Amino acid sequence: MSDTAASGPDRQPIWSRPERGSRGPAPAHSRDAIVVAAITLADTEGLAAVSMRAVAAALGTGAGSLYRYLSSRDDLLDLMTDRAVGELRPYPQVEGDWLETMVLLGRRQLAVFGAHPWLLDVIHRPSGIGPQSLAWFDNCIRILEPVRCPVAAKFETIAMMTGVVSLFARRESAAGAFSFAGVDLAAYPHLVAAFSQPSGPAPRADLVERTLRSLLTGLLLGDSTEAG
Repeated sequence: MSDTAASGPDRQPIWSRPERGSRGPAPAHSRDAIVVAAITLADTEGLAAVSMRAVAAALGTGAGSLYRYLSSRDDLLDLMTDRAVGELRPYPQVEGDWLETMVLLGRRQLAVFGAHPWLLDVIHRPSGIGPQSLAWFDNCIRILEPVRCPVAAKFETIAMMTGVVSLFARRESAAGAFSFAGVDLAAYPHLVAAFSQPSGPAPRADLVERTLRSLLTGLLLGDSTEAG
């Protein structure tokens, strides 16, 4: 199979294919070992450094040998994404408060993004919805069972939570913090007035938690009649 065909929209998901091709010598590596090597490379050198040749070199083999296990780099990215999502396990049990549990899951997502910054660039690939990603959605729906609202709203909320968490992760990974230091604000009177006002007491919860709580309750409870 050519790399172009293997990367097209109609390509068969990597999870539905055999662990390796039926031809050729006995396998020297497992698919899992290849994925671990690729993730290590991405964590240390960035996603651009992950190529079939580079991963093969890390395993001490030739790039051609990887094609016994994978059809393309897209397959590798899909497997890397799903394995990283699997680090959200074990999922917390719901003990009476779905909102607290979802906020905890959001924080876990943020931690995974922090451990694997490259994940921000591949998490939204439609081809990357593998077993671990499906388990994540299944778990979120389980947690949200007490909330009485349309199931479509639950799926939208789960997706929005991931999107918001990814924005926080990008902010944390950005070099340096945004600052008005050294900027002449004389032409911007509303900013000058805002900065002259007292800041007030610090919120009891940080911005991540406050945002997640507002998002979850706003999207799930806005049209619901009862929440557990």
